[in-house]
Amino acid sequence: PAVMTSPDADATAIRCSRWLATGSLLALLALALAWELWLAPLRPGGSWWALKALPLLLPLPGLWRGRLHTFRWTTLLLWFYVAEGLVRGTSEPAPAAVLAWAQTLLALALFAACVWQVRARRTRPATGHAAA
Repeated sequence: PAVMTSPDADATAIRCSRWLATGSLLALLALALAWELWLAPLRPGGSWWALKALPLLLPLPGLWRGRLHTFRWTTLLLWFYVAEGLVRGTSEPAPAAVLAWAQTLLALALFAACVWQVRARRTRPATGHAAA
């Protein structure tokens, strides 16, 4: 059964999840650029692999504005970053492995924030009972 919450709790969840999603997306974007340009690039002096940060710019305006559709499709986009983080975290030496695990954690935080947002905004039946 669904747990009923107050409108204030729903508004707080919506606000907090939006900030968590936007913050984790910005952190993931910064990490992707810093990793491939300065911290541990694949080639000395930086690599074209930094372009992996570009897709992260796409959901930024929608997350900032709180568009529900953006939260939904962002959960699909971020699995590429989880996969890369897992592969590179288990196959590369430090510091790249540490950065890869950080990327994985940030992508999972973004996923959790997006799911939290969608769940907080889903419509509930007027009777207060969960739909069957």
